[in-house]
Amino acid sequence: MLIDSHAHLDFYTTHPADRDEVLARAWDAGVKTILAIGIGENPSEMHLALDLANAVEGDRQPRIFASAGIHPEQAHNATGEALAELTRLAGQARCVAVGEIGLDYYHLENPGIETQKRAFVAQMKIAVQMQKPIVIHCRTSELATPKAKEKYDPADAWADTLALITEHFKPSGLPGIMHCFSGNIEDARRSLDLGFYLSFAGNVTYAKAQSIRDAAAFAPADRILVETDAPFLAPVPLRGQRNEPSFVAHTAAALAELRGISTDELAAQTTENFHRLFPTTRETERLK
Repeated sequence: MLIDSHAHLDFYTTHPADRDEVLARAWDAGVKTILAIGIGENPSEMHLALDLANAVEGDRQPRIFASAGIHPEQAHNATGEALAELTRLAGQARCVAVGEIGLDYYHLENPGIETQKRAFVAQMKIAVQMQKPIVIHCRTSELATPKAKEKYDPADAWADTLALITEHFKPSGLPGIMHCFSGNIEDARRSLDLGFYLSFAGNVTYAKAQSIRDAAAFAPADRILVETDAPFLAPVPLRGQRNEPSFVAHTAAALAELRGISTDELAAQTTENFHRLFPTTRETERLK
């Protein structure tokens, strides 16, 4: 059994038949649980993932849980009203996390650094208030266009993200996920020291991702997860296709090979890690 710890299932809401086929393929691939990420195209759509989690059921359907959050690309829309709605969603039983939230210094059109930081801090405070883990998005300007680099340099998204977590979230003792972990071993070590889990996506299979593979081999067994980030980042050998939760099996196989264990062992370990992070997702637990 596998768990996809990060998928944007709301991308399929306009085509329910397609969504049901995607979920059926996930079930057939052994993916029995999915964390649907509730960011939408903007804060007005944060609820869509939770709506799916509450509504989707039936044969060959994975169990779905949700998060809710305001993506850093939408930080300028983190209004009081939007944050109040996030608080409401985070209080729901099947909403197990706040996210994905964080910092993104990659796209030129993204909000400025201070705007992103304010939205990030506000959402961490909501997560602490609601006693929910956070799901972190962190994208640096390293590979950005020259104009974007000029906008964000010399700031470092990793350094800023970790500093804000240290100040505003670590004192709570709550855990979190570094979604689509794309840092190096030092970034991994600092994230782990903050109590975070590292979630690896399809990019760990890409030829130029050696630093991610090094971090994936380094991370302790009890702090790793696998994800798709569907419909993005399809793993090798499916790179270029629309990603979907069933493809997490390829990422899991690559991660198992990196770590020198069987795919079954990797699946069992990441499943246990997910349930430890989100105890109410265990089938033996009753949602309150």
